[in-house]
Amino acid sequence: MTTKCDSVVKDSEGEVTTARREFKGSMAKVIYWVGVAMALFHIWVNTVGIMPEIQRNALHFSFICFLGYLIYPFKKRNHHRWLPLDFGLAILSVAVGVYLVLFEDALHARNEVPTQVDLVFAAIAIILMLEITRRTAGYIIPSIAAFFLGYALWFGQYMEGLWNFPGVNLVRMLYRMYFAPDGIFGTIATISSTFVFLFVLFAAFLLKSGAGDFIIKLSEALMGRMIGGPAKIAVFASGLMGSISGSAVANTVGTGSITIPLMKRVGFPSKFAGGVEAAASTGGQLMPPIMGAGAFIMSQWTQIPYLTIVGVAFIPAMLYFLSVTFFVHLRAKKLGLKPLERHEIPSLAAVLKEGWHFFIPIAVLMGLLMWGFTPTFSACAGIGAIIASSWLNKKSRMGLKDILDAFALGSQNMVSTGVILLCSGIVVGVVLMVGAGIKFSIMISALSGGSLFLTIILVALASLVLGMGLPVTASYIVLAVLAAPSMEMLGTSLIAAHLLIFWYSQDANVTPPVCLAAYSAAGISGSKPLETGFESWKLAKGLYLIPMLFVYTPILFEGPIWQVVETAVCALIGLFCTAVFFEGFHIRLLNPVYRGGYLAVALLLLWPSMVLHGIGFVMLVAMVALQKATLTKIATVAA
Repeated sequence: MTTKCDSVVKDSEGEVTTARREFKGSMAKVIYWVGVAMALFHIWVNTVGIMPEIQRNALHFSFICFLGYLIYPFKKRNHHRWLPLDFGLAILSVAVGVYLVLFEDALHARNEVPTQVDLVFAAIAIILMLEITRRTAGYIIPSIAAFFLGYALWFGQYMEGLWNFPGVNLVRMLYRMYFAPDGIFGTIATISSTFVFLFVLFAAFLLKSGAGDFIIKLSEALMGRMIGGPAKIAVFASGLMGSISGSAVANTVGTGSITIPLMKRVGFPSKFAGGVEAAASTGGQLMPPIMGAGAFIMSQWTQIPYLTIVGVAFIPAMLYFLSVTFFVHLRAKKLGLKPLERHEIPSLAAVLKEGWHFFIPIAVLMGLLMWGFTPTFSACAGIGAIIASSWLNKKSRMGLKDILDAFALGSQNMVSTGVILLCSGIVVGVVLMVGAGIKFSIMISALSGGSLFLTIILVALASLVLGMGLPVTASYIVLAVLAAPSMEMLGTSLIAAHLLIFWYSQDANVTPPVCLAAYSAAGISGSKPLETGFESWKLAKGLYLIPMLFVYTPILFEGPIWQVVETAVCALIGLFCTAVFFEGFHIRLLNPVYRGGYLAVALLLLWPSMVLHGIGFVMLVAMVALQKATLTKIATVAA
């Protein structure tokens, strides 16, 4: 057996970078077959299998930690020396999960009085959880979990005022974290072991069957003939890839390795090419039908049907991708760029002929969701549809080896996301125990003076700070627990509050000084990371503006359809004017007066008032007419 350690690896959400081992030989086979067994267990337990929720989650923990301790070393240097210890911790992780399965009934028979052995296993579970999270996601998430544990156990009693908490004893804390439904194996673990795992597995099957290459070719065929085509390909492909993987950094690396060189070749600056890919890939997590793990957590938490969330999220997601496309189009016109050469563009008919069957599993997934089937059943059926439809093309047929490979790939892709979600269960459990969500909401209300707008600004700032160290899903979980109640108290609907937080949880991917998606794109484009970050921040303006519409307008179908349509159309034009303002170009290069005019029009069209919408539209028509008249006059004089 031999091993090597890669310096950087992306998790299944693509938000965390860390070192990991790559095995060859017998240990590689162990990881492979454990991954296959993990996938089969989750499919069984989410379809025909019957098992108590907490026991299923405990075995989910065992699988995740077993693979995690073998894949992610204690230290990057001399990682092979630590393998015996890591293998022992992996076995101990299995013992922790199996112990709960075997002895939970005995605990109930004792009227929930834990024995010393129960408490020892509970303590081991917490320690194992914190350590594997450190290995896979860095120090910040386990530090936050440890902080909350310390607050509840010890130093909360020394704080004054609103944040004073008398504390709980160690026995109660261990019981709540290990045996209760609001700890490590509680609600968040349920989401991880059901929706999230099965959709990660669904994505692994799609990619293994060749859907990733099909998406790139389809994007080239559809967008290649347009001005700024390669950049528009990046936007379109990232949206489609995001609908499968729900990943920002993974999208950036996957599609960017093709689109960024194309963008540079037709004349886009390196930093702009990287910024486009980062901004577009960030939107991938906002694009239905999958939307990353956050959408499943949102559904479970709010009890809003998953299909409802997907349905209302579609228009805002399209607005975001179109807003990025506006920047691309204006920059291409400004630079005088030309479309791709005809020989570089694949035939749409040929692409569809080769890969039309990839639409079948997506249609099956969405159809079952629309017909009222659960997301878990729909995902399992979608996996079956991928295998069946792959046989419609000789090049993509999935045999037994391909299916097993997809099982192993999906399980390994789930490790980092699963670890983050399980560790987040500690934070959520303590927050619920000590009432921190209500306290945080009171604090935000006091700081904002009861202003909804200031509350949103505070939430946006909090998401930016959290996002510098937390993956998107973890950032959303923390903010949803702490900040959503304060927005609801000020009159925001449940779905609007959670979707706003979910959108703002993405902003750290494209906002300096820490913007992983932009930095990943810079590595491909060869541009300076910080400059690429500022480009992506500019291009992703829709990420900051569109969530405001959730709260102040009926765009989430919280009003008559005609109002939803009117809001969406005005918002689209407003986002276009925002892009014009930042690019300083529309029909021609703009002077400061015109740029200011476009900014004013953008604000009028985005403001929730039909009267202001009308004024903004009239102003826009007048400015366009003046520019065209000026160009006609210049052309006449030149002639």
